[in-house]
Amino acid sequence: MTEILKAIIFGIVEGITEWLPISSTGHMILLNEFVSLNESADFVSVFLVAVQLVAVLAVAVLYWKKLFPLRTGAGGKPVLEKKILILWGKICLACIPAAIVGVLFDSVFEALFYHPVPVATALIVFGIAMIVIERWNRGREPVMKTIDDLTVPAVLIIGCFQLLAAVFPGTSRSGATIVGALLLGVSRTAASEFTFYLAVPVMFGASFLRMLQYGFQFTQMELLILLAGMAAAFLVSLAVIHALLGYIRKHDFQVFGWYRIVLGGLILLLNGAGLISSL
Repeated sequence: MTEILKAIIFGIVEGITEWLPISSTGHMILLNEFVSLNESADFVSVFLVAVQLVAVLAVAVLYWKKLFPLRTGAGGKPVLEKKILILWGKICLACIPAAIVGVLFDSVFEALFYHPVPVATALIVFGIAMIVIERWNRGREPVMKTIDDLTVPAVLIIGCFQLLAAVFPGTSRSGATIVGALLLGVSRTAASEFTFYLAVPVMFGASFLRMLQYGFQFTQMELLILLAGMAAAFLVSLAVIHALLGYIRKHDFQVFGWYRIVLGGLILLLNGAGLISSL
């Protein structure tokens, strides 16, 4: 029962931090020090991937009409909506840089940078960048107010910012893409929505592949832990995505930048004191 409660806590944290630009990796480092699952390392790895997978499903549920191109036309015949197909073209284009580098060098970057100090550094650097860009943006009119306004060059540049998150844990995938989009003059709402959409192919592909490698062979207890964490991550993701879009209509991202700096500093302090183990 204790392990199931831990799984729910992990799911809640994942559901919150995956969509806010504050780095789920940084939070998982801290959480794992105090609420670690007493299961095999292989299962814990799959568990963390599984809660990410259902977080992505939350995006699919919330934005089904905007992401699913098949519609019922005249006479009940299925038709493909051109606008949504163009959107998927932009999503796929933005995913190319991270997909190529991730497939080729994922294990290399994980070995090099998946440690407390690099993660904390990425948290702080992108936190500062978020604050600076928001202050620079103050009073400026967005050049691209909706996702429909995103140009091909803009989509590719946003994809390159997403690549930074694939290389440097702690950067935050959503944080990197939002920072890149804001620099290009994309509105906060469009930047956030496009970030959510990008998560679908990127996270679903990576998560499903790792689960396939594990083989879906779980004990009864492991299955209960998995389901508890996934349910928590899914439900919390639904609420957080909705809340974030409501928040940014009236506020900017500076508060997340300051939060990242504090979190990064905390990880550095705990690591320096020997209270955080190597990842």
